Formats: sequence, structure tokens, C-alpha cells
Amino acid sequence: MRDTSRTHEHWLFGGTFDPIHRGHTALAQSAREKFQLNRVYFVTNNIPPHKQLKQSLFAHRYAMVALATAAEKAFLPSLLEAPEELSEAGSKKSAAKTLTPSYSIDTIRRLKAQLKPADEIFFLIGVDAFKDIAKWHKAEELFSECKFVVASRPGFSLADVANSLPEKLRPAPAVTKPFEKQQAIGDLVLPKATVHLLDNVHHAISATAIRDAVKAGRPIAKWVDAGVADYIKKTGLYKGAD
Repeated sequence: MRDTSRTHEHWLFGGTFDPIHRGHTALAQSAREKFQLNRVYFVTNNIPPHKQLKQSLFAHRYAMVALATAAEKAFLPSLLEAPEELSEAGSKKSAAKTLTPSYSIDTIRRLKAQLKPADEIFFLIGVDAFKDIAKWHKAEELFSECKFVVASRPGFSLADVANSLPEKLRPAPAVTKPFEKQQAIGDLVLPKATVHLLDNVHHAISATAIRDAVKAGRPIAKWVDAGVADYIKKTGLYKGAD
């Protein structure tokens, strides 16, 4: 068990959440239970830099996150990456800022500016997204600002996780080769990067499949919270999705 007596931990779970589904909340619940968390902040991305597809308005996606997390007091919807017009309605300056991609490094630094020096930030992410982490904006700096908690799944080894790190943080091939057949579980602690791994939390749920089901008029109750399903129905979201 980690000693948290001298620090305050802030756990961020970012995503487009278009829509948020049971796989997302199950992952956060697993992290909460394993690491005895008091709070997990669900950070809805405004303009994710890694996804080019058209997405629903931020307000809709944030509303669905609020509905999906309402029953769990440890889960909190966050406005860390909210578009500027929500707080500066109507200004030309805010409209320009809204077009800026939501880079995780900026979000984390913005949060750290409000925290105490001893506070720690943990970034919760799925292994499929983590395998592209080296391509993220200022990826090396990101690892100096926070610790990562990666939800693993069958088919990924500890070597896969290590080899996904930015080049300057990545162990030499001779170091990672022995771990090619070792399941991605436990902790990966390197001089300039710390990655905690969550196993047995993979849920084969796709936001794309949910949107397609809505468009086709098929039920989605098995994939999303009842409040989210009702919101989608009432607002007509995804009915005209491509």
C-alpha cells in the first residue's frame, strides 16, 4: 500500500466520452478499489488532438459524464478542459481559444498550479491509448508531471508497455526483451517514468459501436448508464451520425 499520509493524490481520467459507457466507469471503479481512492476526476476533452473525427458538443458529452458518475460519490465530472466560452461567453478571445487542442500536459500543469508542491497527479488511461503515448504533445515532460495508471488487457506484455514510452525514457531493448512474454501487470518504475498497471478490467465496449447502434435504432442499455441512454434518446444524439 502506498503511503499517502503526506501527500494528496489527484486522479484524472480523460477522454472524449462520446458517449461515456460502462467500460469507462468500470475502469475507474477498479482503480478506485485497488488504490483506495477518494476521488477520480472524469475530464471531458474539448478538442482531443489525437482524434480527427467529428464529435458531439462538449456540453452534451459533459452532461453524459455527469449522469454516468452521479451514483458514485468518488467520481466527479471535471471542467478542466471545458471550452473557454463556458466562462467567457461571447468573447472573440474565448472563441479562438476553443479551437486549441486539449493537450494533457497543459491540463495537468494548469491543475498543478492550484495544488500544493507535495501533491501528486495520477493519469488513468487504457493500454490502447497508452501505446501511442510517445506521439503525445511534450510526452517526455508529461511523465515528469504525473504518474500513469494504465488499464491493461490480454495480449499486452510488460515489454509492450515499456516500449511505448517516449524514446528518451524507454529502456534499452536488451532490458525489455525478457519481459516480452510477461503479462502487463504490477508496476513499471524507471528513473524518469512511473507506470502502475491495472489488470482484468478490459471491457469490449466501443463508443463507435454505441453510436452506430443508436443510429440503427438498436437498444444500448447494456453499454451505458440508464441516465445516459435516456439523455441520448431525449436529445437525439447520434441519430444523424456518419
